Amino acid sequence: MHKRLILSLITKKKNSLFHYSFNTPNFQLLPKIVKRRVYALKRLQLQSANIEAKFYEEVHELERKYAGLYQPIFDKRRDIVAGAIEPTDEECEWQSDREEEELAEDLQKKAALEEKQADSAGADDPKGVPEFWLTIFKRVDMLAEMLQEHDEPILKHLQDITVKFSEPGQPMSFTLEFHFEQNSHFSNTVLTKVYKMKSEPDAEDPFSFEGPEIIDCEGCKIDWQKGKDVTVRIVKKKQKHKGRGTVRTVTKEVPQDSFFNFFSPVKGKRKCDLDLTLATDFEIGHFFRERVIPRAVLYFTGEALEDDESYNSKLLCVIQDLDEEGEEEDEGEFDPTVSI
Repeated sequence: MHKRLILSLITKKKNSLFHYSFNTPNFQLLPKIVKRRVYALKRLQLQSANIEAKFYEEVHELERKYAGLYQPIFDKRRDIVAGAIEPTDEECEWQSDREEEELAEDLQKKAALEEKQADSAGADDPKGVPEFWLTIFKRVDMLAEMLQEHDEPILKHLQDITVKFSEPGQPMSFTLEFHFEQNSHFSNTVLTKVYKMKSEPDAEDPFSFEGPEIIDCEGCKIDWQKGKDVTVRIVKKKQKHKGRGTVRTVTKEVPQDSFFNFFSPVKGKRKCDLDLTLATDFEIGHFFRERVIPRAVLYFTGEALEDDESYNSKLLCVIQDLDEEGEEEDEGEFDPTVSI
């Protein structure tokens, strides 16, 4: 996702700079014979867009194929996290001497003290890796922004997050599955979010095609136990009867922020709000699919956060460089092109 995103941003920015280059001829003023040839070039461009669409369809099929190869690894990760299996001594071997040498002396002492305290406090031998996914949610800024305090007790029961791709011959889509152990909050064992996509140029604007785009997403119904729905809160309000003067207390459910709103449908909104919601939703879905799920343990330890920070810094530098290039190009007069 990161490579695609950065290439997309660079391409869009450079296209914008090119669009406003100096002395660009007005297309409508070109000789008829030249315009005729340009139309032929546009037909070639459309053929190129259709081939690109097929390329992304094959990429999707390749992702689906390799998802099956990754799954046994992810299944074993799930079992270790949940405490269903105990890894062997050989499986637990990890060369960390170099990491310890790189720590400052004061950090080594602090780490040794914390390890000693953890060992004494954990005499009851905790099961698996406690709060594995909740820790990831707290560490990652994008997810932490969605997380509310009342969500945390529920996410302690989250055992795994998986992704499933659409079957061959089916419309392009992927589904995020959040697997929960039995809990007192809802009866679902799996909560799902489906992302539907298309990879074909738009009939009305084919040259805007830049790869698969989201066309819809669907959450799922959460079967909350009575009084346990964290997506709403109960508000009590006193009402006075106009005629009799009696007072009664009315209770009403009002929406409140919660990570579990992520599973609510996005339909029924104005188009502009819907587009924004879909874009945000898709960004989160892609982050789960391409970063969090394949690299969960590195987000748990915090190592992946350093990679994300490095990536974000590089991306920011690229965008800033392009902005500076744009400012240089903008100095002087220019004639914007007429869209062809």
